[in-house]
Amino acid sequence: MKKRAALPYIVWMLVFTIVPMIMVVYFAFTTKDGAFTLENLIQVKEYAGTFWESIKLGAVSTLLCLLLGYPMAAIMARSKAHVQRTLVLLCMMPMWMNFLLRTYAWMTILENNGLLNSLLQLIGLPKLQMINTSGAIVLGMVYNFLPFMIIPIYTVMVKLDTRLVEAAQDLGCNWLGVFRRVIFPLSVPGIISGITMVFVPAASTFIISKLLGGGTMLIGDIIELQITGGANNLNLGAAMSLVLMIIVLITMMVMNVFGDREGEVALT
Repeated sequence: MKKRAALPYIVWMLVFTIVPMIMVVYFAFTTKDGAFTLENLIQVKEYAGTFWESIKLGAVSTLLCLLLGYPMAAIMARSKAHVQRTLVLLCMMPMWMNFLLRTYAWMTILENNGLLNSLLQLIGLPKLQMINTSGAIVLGMVYNFLPFMIIPIYTVMVKLDTRLVEAAQDLGCNWLGVFRRVIFPLSVPGIISGITMVFVPAASTFIISKLLGGGTMLIGDIIELQITGGANNLNLGAAMSLVLMIIVLITMMVMNVFGDREGEVALT
């Protein structure tokens, strides 16, 4: 009975996860004629700088999401039940809007004659170059992916046993000691989930960099150009996707190991 109930999920994983990954691997190691080759992977080395820039901006965005999301998740977890529901709703409400519309809205805000620069001129300050910068890309990532950091941390923290906090306080811990020895170690699984859910789309994004970064090309833009753009080189695009996938998997493995160690420390 359990196997039958799991059948739809198995079919879903095969069709939408396993098969696409097999196709990526196949095209990465073949030419347009279907012959085996390593040339595609060799060519990927030419885009090492773009890979680094994508990972760097993705890491910065992930760190900012953590710094902003952790306090918000803690506030939500310690609020009353009806306040929690309201805060979760407010956190998720922007996600109801189309991703492209949210990004276009930031274009309107950040452009040279946009809302922020108009406000600066109104109060007598000079305009700032905000659009078409790396900062604009990071801002767009943080805005779009912040809920993916808040919700996993909140989900873990809301389940923390308050008696552990009270016990630590009874044993003489101040608020900093309680956070360092009890709250933070127990919230690490949520942090690991949040980092994974933010870093993966941030490192591979392409529409945010295209709209807010101007001429800045991230690896997602290059892959999109190779596969659906004017380059028309599916094999090279697949090789880039494979390398990016490996980088993301290594990152996730490292984070999972770190999370396991933190969990062991928390238990001891």
